[in-house]
Amino acid sequence: MGEDGAVPRSPGEGGRLLRWAFRHLAGPAEGVQGAVQGGSTEAREAWKRDLAERKRYTQEQREQKRAAREAGRKR
Repeated sequence: MGEDGAVPRSPGEGGRLLRWAFRHLAGPAEGVQGAVQGGSTEAREAWKRDLAERKRYTQEQREQKRAAREAGRKR
């Protein structure tokens, strides 16, 4: 806490007006269909396919680096 008893905040946190606007104008998130679950079934499936492809690519890159290191050690 600061000297005047106020809790110090980060510069990007906003002030009183921003907090009020967020609380009163943004509204609750419960009214949004599928907000927590991530949207439509198609979107979730596309996300899963993309994640699997990224993991496969990353694994391939690791294997290539490992093979290059092994080739460098054998010289």
